[in-house]
Formats: sequence, structure tokens, C-alpha cells
Amino acid sequence: MLKSKSGRQRFQLALNGENSGRPPLWVMRQAGRYLPEYRSLKEKYDFLTMVKTPDLAVEVTLQPLARFDLDAAILFSDILVIPEAMGQPYHFREKGGIEMQFALRSLRDIERLIVTDAPTKLAYVEEALKILRGKLEGNKALLGFCGSPWTLACYMVDGGSSHGFPQTVAFAKEQPEVFGKLMEKITSVLIGYIKLQFEAGVDALQVFDSWHSLCPQEKAWDWSLKWIKTIVNQVPKELSIILYAKTPEDRFKLLASTGVDGLSIDQRHDLAKARTTLPTPLTLQGNLAPGLLETTPEKVVNETSALLDKMKGDKGHILNLGHGIRPMAKIECMEALVSTNLTYSPN
Repeated sequence: MLKSKSGRQRFQLALNGENSGRPPLWVMRQAGRYLPEYRSLKEKYDFLTMVKTPDLAVEVTLQPLARFDLDAAILFSDILVIPEAMGQPYHFREKGGIEMQFALRSLRDIERLIVTDAPTKLAYVEEALKILRGKLEGNKALLGFCGSPWTLACYMVDGGSSHGFPQTVAFAKEQPEVFGKLMEKITSVLIGYIKLQFEAGVDALQVFDSWHSLCPQEKAWDWSLKWIKTIVNQVPKELSIILYAKTPEDRFKLLASTGVDGLSIDQRHDLAKARTTLPTPLTLQGNLAPGLLETTPEKVVNETSALLDKMKGDKGHILNLGHGIRPMAKIECMEALVSTNLTYSPN
């Protein structure tokens, strides 16, 4: 009898466009408030304490895997550890959202940002990843992540969460040279951070360009994607990079031209249709609606089966949501998603 492949093996095959079995499964934000064990821990520790304490970050990362037979664990962290390491701390507003300690408004503000020593301030991430690599024992893939330069700049320039990030858009339009200096700094730190994660043992890394849609069509490359291409060109070739960007489908090929190994497609788009213009070995990830996990197990089974049937035979498909799991998700719905994938046969 042939030994079944581990989740890590399935993940690596899908990233190479060579998977012939069921697609690997992980879920964005798979650790979080929908789990009672996470809520219990949150009563004792605030979010940033959990992120910056390796043992706690490991515990939270592994909570979903203790319940569900997922193929990959994704590090519990936050994209904004980068600006903090650069000297721009942040906290959470009482009514929700992010508040940076100060906003970037001028060249002088940008010149204050730290570059060379920034990765050393993220040693807690490295330690957590090394612990996780040991605990997973090679059976599950280990995923890292970071925000894209553009998305991080949105928070840094606007000074936190903001509808449409108007200050950032205006800054990029009106002061392109100064804005370029900011993007160079963020990109440089991200390259060091991604190398740190690779050396700590991640199998793949997802870049979240969450606010890409704020870039006008004619500025999508200059404001966002050229910086992602710079990152791809300067991190180890052995590390697979998956790009998530909520964007119109007419930009899919532009996103792929950054040289990433995979695209995470949100739930607004037909994944099978996307594949017709994005051939393997480019990996496609997605793309069930996050709200599906807030319905019923029966509906989850039906919609998951329909997506798996639509992508049947696709050797580069990773099953996921089209965005992150939400706090209102039901555990029984997550169980239905996992069991449907586990029992699915592409033959």
C-alpha cells in the first residue's frame, strides 16, 4: 500500500503545479476569535503580547490544527510588526481599527524610519517559527506572511485605519519621489524579514496586498506591484511566494507578472475562469466566501464540493477562503469544510 502524502508534501506539490490528489487546505486567519480556546487566551493577554511572545504565538498558531486536519499552519502574527520595527509603533483603537503612534507626512518623517536594524527587532517571529517547525515535525506545511509595501504604506501615511486611505493616495500622486523613498525603505525591510522567515523554516509565504484596489489602473505597477517584484527577485528562489490582492480580474496577469508562484483569488471571481488565463505552474488559491462558514454544515458541504468539482484535475489548486475567516464562523462549518476536502477524490 502506498503511503499517503503528508500535508506538507501536498502543499509543495500544489505550489509546483504537480499535485494529482485532493488539493491542500488551509484557511486565512485560521486562528482567531471563532475558537473558544483563542477567546480564553485573549482574556489573559492582549493581541500584541500574544504576537510578540513566541510561546503564545506558537500556541495560538497550533490551536486550529488541534481541532482540524489542515495541511498547513500559518504563523500567528500581524503585518504591522514591520512599521513598528522601523520605529513607528501602533495600537488598537477602543472602537476598532489601527492607530499608528504618528503619521508620515514629510520626507523628514520618512528619514526617521529605521532600516538596517529593523529585522533584528523581529527576533520573536524567528523564534516562534523555529519552535513551530519542530512541533510540526515535517507533517504540515509552515506558512509565513507579510503585508505588501503599498498596504503597509497605507497605514503608515494615513496614521492608521482609514476609509480609502486618502492621505496615502494623495501622497503617492503629489510627491512621487518622496513616496518612492518610503517604498524603498519598506521594501528593504520586508526583504530582510522574508529572508528571516525562510531561514526559520517556512515552506511558503503569503504577501497581503490588501489595499491594492486603491491603486488606479495606471498606477498599479508603480505604486504597488513593482515593489513586490523587487521582493520576489531578492528573496531565496526556493521560497514560494503567494500574492493576495483584492483586485479586478483584468489585473490578474499584471499580478502574475511580479514573478510570484501563486495568486490568492478572492470570492468575487470564478476560480476556474481565472485558470484559463493563468496556466500552471502558477498556483491558484481560494476561493470560498468567508461568510459560508457562518451558515450551515450542509451548505458548506455543497459549496465546497461544487468548487472542488469545478477545479477537478487542477494540479496547482490550494483550497482556501477568498479572504480571512471571520469571528462569526461556526466550528461545525469549519469541520464540514475540512471533512469535505479530506474525503474528496478527484478521480
